[in-house]
Amino acid sequence: MKQLLASWIVIAFLLSAASPAPRPETEISAPVLQWQHGGCYSSWCETGWYSSPAVADLDGDGQAEVIAGAYSLFILNGSTGALKQPAIDPPGGRIWADVVLADLEADGDLEIVVAQSGYISVYTHLGTLVWSVQPTPSHELRSLGVYDLDGNGDLEILAASTIDDNQWWVYEHTGSLRSGDWPQHDPDSDTNGYTSGCFNQNLAAADLTGDGFAEIIGPNDTHYLAAFHADGSQVRASNIYGTNPDGSNKFWSRVGVHVDHLVDLRGYAHCGEEHRPNFAHSAPVISDLDGNGTLEVIVVGNIYNCGTSPYTSLYEMPYILKPDRTRWANAGYDWTILPEPDGSSAPLSEDWEVIENSHPNPAIADLDGDGRKEILFPSYDGRLHAYWLDQTEHGSFPYPIHSPGDDYFAFASEPAIADLDNDGQAEILFTTWVEKDTYQTGSLVMLGSDGTLLHSISLPPAFGSPTWNGAMAAPTLANIDSDANLEVVINSAHSGVLAYELPNTGNARILWGSGRGNYLRSGSPLELPPVVKIHLPAILR
Repeated sequence: MKQLLASWIVIAFLLSAASPAPRPETEISAPVLQWQHGGCYSSWCETGWYSSPAVADLDGDGQAEVIAGAYSLFILNGSTGALKQPAIDPPGGRIWADVVLADLEADGDLEIVVAQSGYISVYTHLGTLVWSVQPTPSHELRSLGVYDLDGNGDLEILAASTIDDNQWWVYEHTGSLRSGDWPQHDPDSDTNGYTSGCFNQNLAAADLTGDGFAEIIGPNDTHYLAAFHADGSQVRASNIYGTNPDGSNKFWSRVGVHVDHLVDLRGYAHCGEEHRPNFAHSAPVISDLDGNGTLEVIVVGNIYNCGTSPYTSLYEMPYILKPDRTRWANAGYDWTILPEPDGSSAPLSEDWEVIENSHPNPAIADLDGDGRKEILFPSYDGRLHAYWLDQTEHGSFPYPIHSPGDDYFAFASEPAIADLDNDGQAEILFTTWVEKDTYQTGSLVMLGSDGTLLHSISLPPAFGSPTWNGAMAAPTLANIDSDANLEVVINSAHSGVLAYELPNTGNARILWGSGRGNYLRSGSPLELPPVVKIHLPAILR
């Protein structure tokens, strides 16, 4: 897969070191709070949403900066959490999507890209506005990513909106709308297919077909998945799902997804008996799960009963799809049939007025060192799930965030994953947040590769008047100071940006280091370019 990305940022996720002597996971030290209230004012903090922070040495002074977004964009000193410059106020409202760091035009300088309300804004590494556009006035952009779609060495900016038509937009690094069929798409059932709004990080990009051009996968607020080529034309599905009157294969966006693949083939469900997923909050991931050199699409759907009014959400479950939209099966693993949920999979709440919504963002990593990757995702059932390719959850998974005896609900963020002691077994770190009006706070949780609890550290309480706290955004693993240890950087809901040191992690291997797996937020693997301008702290060079 050709990806000539002149960007340093993937290094932080590809570094590895010689393995020290293995030690039991129970000896892994607990995280230690290094600083808090990053970006806060004297007595309050802006609300942090689902935006995962990034880390880089932006100005080349040997000191890493933390870049995080709430309503303002903050550039913080990695060692202390102090503002490096006044908070930046991009146009629009809250920053929902993860902050992007990328060398957009392959000139060796980083840019910062954020989405706020209906705006996309690009800043220099010093925080100066380069350009800003507003694709969808009055509708929020919650999906943001960057990728080299055409393999020419510079990067394109991808975004998706909550609007129910022309949801997906692609811009050149100059700020001009990419030529071709962008934006996409108009949900005309006779031609294009069926799509609606995108309410989370509803895009991922990678070269699925090996032709040097990337495809974009777009879940949305229907039981259909959209898929586009680099020029905006739609990707066609296998002919097993039927053909158009002219004999051409249907687009992905015209092939409905159901629990039973036989219903996919039939093309419609008998509601009340045959269930289907909604993808409104589904962040797709593209990865080679079994190590055979081909990429799969992974997306978690909210399975619901379409025979009730209103529809009844039942459980969340991952789908694994091939580039032709067929369900994945290989080498004894068969995901044409979904795993069966257990009896505790129903949503605790889907009411944001009770608790801010859970989003099933998957993280993909080889937890146990067997060469095959597992699928981890938080669910609205109050648990962190981890599915092996054999369709089972091993060890102590699913891990309960919320216990039946708890007085209030709690949900989990997308996890970060690393082999902290380099013993071949991964550790999983995630944050939690709690129900509103409880005056409680969430936690930073660390699990072993089998889901065993290693540490659970209460996050600081809300700073100021809010009635709850925690962190909804995926944590970021990076070295932010002059020692050899990693830190976990957290964009909390009501106590600003936080940093915890992870002792004895100088030889750690980061497997899934931040929201969407990398600072491009592409939800896909990136290849290290042959020449890279390093903007990392000296300890990581």
